[in-house]
Amino acid sequence: MFRVPGSTLPLVKICCIASVDEAALAVRMGAYAIGLVSRMPSGPGSIPESRIRDIAETVPPHVATFLLTCETTAEPIIAQQRFCRASTLQLVDVVEAGVHARLRDALPGISIVQVIHVRDDEALQQSVAVAPDVDAILLDSGNPSLSIKVLGGTGRAHDWAVSRRIRDAVDIPVFLAGGLNPQNVTMAIDQVAPFGVDVCSGLRTSGKLDAGKVADFMTAVRASGTSTGSSRHAV
Repeated sequence: MFRVPGSTLPLVKICCIASVDEAALAVRMGAYAIGLVSRMPSGPGSIPESRIRDIAETVPPHVATFLLTCETTAEPIIAQQRFCRASTLQLVDVVEAGVHARLRDALPGISIVQVIHVRDDEALQQSVAVAPDVDAILLDSGNPSLSIKVLGGTGRAHDWAVSRRIRDAVDIPVFLAGGLNPQNVTMAIDQVAPFGVDVCSGLRTSGKLDAGKVADFMTAVRASGTSTGSSRHAV
């Protein structure tokens, strides 16, 4: 479950971690969480579940491990988590009715984060509807309605004004993703005031996690002048 540290700054999740070395770099630079991407219909960062498990085993307990899954029914998700042993499930697509409750029953102590892809105001209604069933919402810029679904890793920002409305409408933590980088994350934090920020391609050079970009991103997060205390919840 999420626990809130003393700082009022947003927490940083570094996604698309591809190796033990990248995980160690993220932890060393102060990441609150890392994202480990299982099989996806499209997009970057997918790695075998055996590697996800190996990476997750190296991460210290104070750093959350997010398993990104595109599965939409309970049993495959449960099997993935039990094999990979991540501390958090990040559901990147809309799941079938009752799945959140089934995951709660089967995986006690595992946090559940539902991704909402912000394309228009419908994202607000989706967020409000799902909030009672999950521990947090992550706002991203994918498009699950395409014939080949885009479920993250786009490198594109969405309308942060909609994200702010969602953040204000729900009483659980909200993570902001989609096109964040060291140049725009301070502005994003000031506008949305999220619980956490999530970044993948914005910290990579030629596909590799770039220590210089990670350092710049962390500096930019610390430079945010917005207190996000009212957006924080321990669950």
